[in-house]
Amino acid sequence: MVLIYLFWNVIASLLVFFPPTPRFEAQTIDPAISIGYGLAIGDVDGDRKPDILLADQKQFVWYRNGDWKRFVLAENLTERDNVCIAAQDLDGDGKVEIAVGAQWNPGETQDTIQSGAVFYLIRPKNPTEKWEAVRLPHEPTVHRMRWVKSKDGGSYLVVVPLHGRGNKAGEGVGVKIKAYQLPANPRGSWPIFTLDQAMHLTHNLDVIPNSKTKQTDIYLAGKEGVRFLSDFKGKLSADKAQEIAGVNLPTGEVRLGNGKNNQKFLATIEPMHGTAVAVYALGQNATRQVLDENIKEGHALATADVLGLGQDQVIAGWRNPNNENKVGIKLYVPAGTTNMPWQSFWIDENTMATEDLQVQDLNADGKPDIIAAGRATKNLKIYWNKSK
Repeated sequence: MVLIYLFWNVIASLLVFFPPTPRFEAQTIDPAISIGYGLAIGDVDGDRKPDILLADQKQFVWYRNGDWKRFVLAENLTERDNVCIAAQDLDGDGKVEIAVGAQWNPGETQDTIQSGAVFYLIRPKNPTEKWEAVRLPHEPTVHRMRWVKSKDGGSYLVVVPLHGRGNKAGEGVGVKIKAYQLPANPRGSWPIFTLDQAMHLTHNLDVIPNSKTKQTDIYLAGKEGVRFLSDFKGKLSADKAQEIAGVNLPTGEVRLGNGKNNQKFLATIEPMHGTAVAVYALGQNATRQVLDENIKEGHALATADVLGLGQDQVIAGWRNPNNENKVGIKLYVPAGTTNMPWQSFWIDENTMATEDLQVQDLNADGKPDIIAAGRATKNLKIYWNKSK
């Protein structure tokens, strides 16, 4: 029995140090998007298959899982570009609720008519038809949004602007990160409150369902680094975003990852639209390790166990040519614990100017797939996970 135990320990160790070679097959499902500002994944039509949702320049669209036919949710909601989309099943009916952000005008930080817009989309009987857009109050420079759940079961839309009101070059009053409580009648009044207003240049966020507290944890990336909102309680969470010791460099993207032996880590792209992919092993004082310093305009990030190693890998994409004159997506694989060396692999070498990406098992084979939208390349692709 001891020999068998040692044998399997050796095998497990070899799988860590010599992981399966990543293998992904690319499929272009739309070769002619405009910009591809933001992606979301969720079941739109209730067929129990995850669909792809996209915030494009003037249209919010979804692609039906299987034939990947494209349908328009809403279009031309504002004078300026769309910018973000949030989709999640909030009521347990198997179909996503959708909110969107538009009127993207990052240079206007004061005027709420010229900059920023938030809409809730009301589902029609036939989800392939246009959805009704309900306009909600907003801050200027609306940039990212995600649905979250509170401990009491309430559903909230967390909206993150890029700037505080009146800011210039990231200086001035803090960004008002707001939570919109979904009411029984979404055409009616939405209770809205400010969660935090101490950060600047808040570029993105990650939201993590917490099974222990039965609610959502929020990680915010901005000029001051990454901050954390735990024990989310709607209005009672105001001004309680916590600093994370050791994670204070200007940050554009953030994702929480699960490492070996229950070690949590943060993956980041630094600074905003940055040049570096890094990971932080979380603890009393987080320790930073740079995985890559040869990206340019890094704008997309995910953590997921795409190789079946029992711990997450990091997927990062950038949209401008790097020092090798290449855009693309790379996968970063740990050789053990988070603090040990990582190995990088190309997922897409120079055909995806990545604006956003998501990771989701789209074909129910148990392997997470990668979905990405390209800005300059104007393409939407699925990278089917064929790794063994």
